[in-house]
Amino acid sequence: MQYFLGSYIVTILGVITAYLWAEHNHAGSGLASVFIVFILAILEVSLSFDNAVVNAMKLEKMSHIWRHRFLTWGIAIAVFGMRFLFPILVVSIFANISMAEVAKIAVNDADKYAHYLHLTHAPIVSFGGIFLLMLFLHYFFNHEKTVHWLKPLEQWLSHLDDVRGIEIIISLAAILVTQSFAATPDVKLQIIIAGISGIITYLAVDGLSHYLEKREQKKLALCKDAACGGFVAFMYLELIDASFSLDGVLGAFALSKDIIIISIGLAIGAMFVRSLTVMLVEKKTLAQFLFLEHGAHWAIGALAVIMLISTEIEVPEVVTGLIGLVFIVLSLISSILHNKKSLERN
Repeated sequence: MQYFLGSYIVTILGVITAYLWAEHNHAGSGLASVFIVFILAILEVSLSFDNAVVNAMKLEKMSHIWRHRFLTWGIAIAVFGMRFLFPILVVSIFANISMAEVAKIAVNDADKYAHYLHLTHAPIVSFGGIFLLMLFLHYFFNHEKTVHWLKPLEQWLSHLDDVRGIEIIISLAAILVTQSFAATPDVKLQIIIAGISGIITYLAVDGLSHYLEKREQKKLALCKDAACGGFVAFMYLELIDASFSLDGVLGAFALSKDIIIISIGLAIGAMFVRSLTVMLVEKKTLAQFLFLEHGAHWAIGALAVIMLISTEIEVPEVVTGLIGLVFIVLSLISSILHNKKSLERN
């Protein structure tokens, strides 16, 4: 209960706000909008469970104060930044319209905003898909990784880091393949720019994170405390969360075209994901279930591929959610069986 108290408060406030907003716009539509909010929240949680596991890995290395900030500041960034501001920014860039005008359209003309967002679907999912692909490849292409879930495959993958820059090579190849299926030259260019931006963003954040970690290890810290390192890790988590949220934001328009209702529903889901993340860290769940981390990263790889495919082929959110859930559940079962065998041997 202590971990999810904030989530329950956000849910109550969100439901009340959604009801009042819907009634203000269309009398009698309040209950229907509340129902959509709950569906969106469930959708967000189901799509982001693997996100919670990956976040927990990073949070374990962060101080308590930065964990708290992830749950407070982070939710504000996740809701206002990624569920509202980011789509407006992307529409503004690719539709060549000012952000202020796009914001007005989002609030006052839902159909027109949904149309513009649909036009920018390809670059949005290309950025997120490539960012997550880099995260997936970086995790498995590591010869120092000694614990393997899908042993033969993961052992083979772990030695591919002998090829310098292999993650970038594969990601660039994925961009080339993805853009080749685009219908028009404009969309091809958008996919290439967005995909390369995803690679650059991942390398910049990951590189800065490693740099600060090494400085701390050598006791040549740039700051008087862990504030700088904590901030970089915090921003890294926000970028991962942002990439996970892209398909949920776009898919939400299948249920509602009202940006306020969508933001509320996804905000409730995002808050529960963050609460789950903190619980995983403080209960040390990852240490108890050895292969859960692996299952989450396979789910990330699957999501990255699905996002790239969705540049041209529509993939239902239920498929995306189920694939991720299958990897998580199978890795959880494998972890339980592994623990049972270890106890029997002892």
